[in-house]
Amino acid sequence: MAYAKQAKLLGDQRIFELDPAIKKYTLRDIGFAESKNGRFILERPLDINADFNDSFKIKVAISADLKTFKLTTTSGNGLREVNLFKKGDSKLLEQLEYTLNQLQDRNVIRLK
Repeated sequence: MAYAKQAKLLGDQRIFELDPAIKKYTLRDIGFAESKNGRFILERPLDINADFNDSFKIKVAISADLKTFKLTTTSGNGLREVNLFKKGDSKLLEQLEYTLNQLQDRNVIRLK
């Protein structure tokens, strides 16, 4: 999946975009790592009872200029995009919503 101005999780009807008020220091504060080329990357497990490598994850990658991003939910190894809404696991969906709400509350993403 390429970087874009808008993103939609597989199986979700909502469309997200970067908040115009996004700040680099906020990204660092909430756990984004900055890569060598300046991109910001966040990877959070969604199953708090599983090992990090075994849990489904939410991944957010933001370009260095804070204009485009990627938003996906992946398998434990991070190689396959997963539709969590199809799985129907309420605990995974609750953790996903918590993470998305945290990103919205901190002015990283917003609903379009």
